[in-house]
Amino acid sequence: MDQYSRMVSYLKVFLPLAALALLSTLFLISPGSDTEAVIPFADREIEERLRGQQVTAPFFSGSTAQGDEIWVTAEMASASADQPVIANALRAEIRMVAGGQITLTSDRGTVHPDQDLARFVGNVEITTTDGMVVETEVLKTQLSKVHAESPGAIRATGDLGDLTAGHMEISSETVGGPVHLLFTNSVKLVYAPQKLER
Repeated sequence: MDQYSRMVSYLKVFLPLAALALLSTLFLISPGSDTEAVIPFADREIEERLRGQQVTAPFFSGSTAQGDEIWVTAEMASASADQPVIANALRAEIRMVAGGQITLTSDRGTVHPDQDLARFVGNVEITTTDGMVVETEVLKTQLSKVHAESPGAIRATGDLGDLTAGHMEISSETVGGPVHLLFTNSVKLVYAPQKLER
């Protein structure tokens, strides 16, 4: 066997062994995996979640006895024994059988099923189909029918102009009839007829 053939036969054995050696060194010097999993929550968040039951992005839909449809959503809700359900970024939509829609939003709120009551608290905004926007800090609503009440001052804007009052009530005079917004207690309206001309 000549020298060239001998060298080729040696390389057939040496090159695969060298490749295996290189691959094994890659695995030997690779960084080890972290066996301690890191939970993506702060300690305070974990304590809050363990303190009570929490639901992320809860959704509720139903209807009143008169057939008005209700949708309620929140960013997060929590509940504990003998306490009301507490929700953040609360939003409700009410579609009336008689026509029209009312949208309610607030920073937070509570739901008391045993009292047939829900409370919207903090930057409460009520928007109606005809374009009226009402702002207040607290709004109490019933769960079984379309009825709401703001015990504190309200500010409203609409086609007639800007309105302020010390009290507001949302209700229907007859079962299944149209829903009315009733403003009382030091009502002040700044009439703006140009809004009606648009």
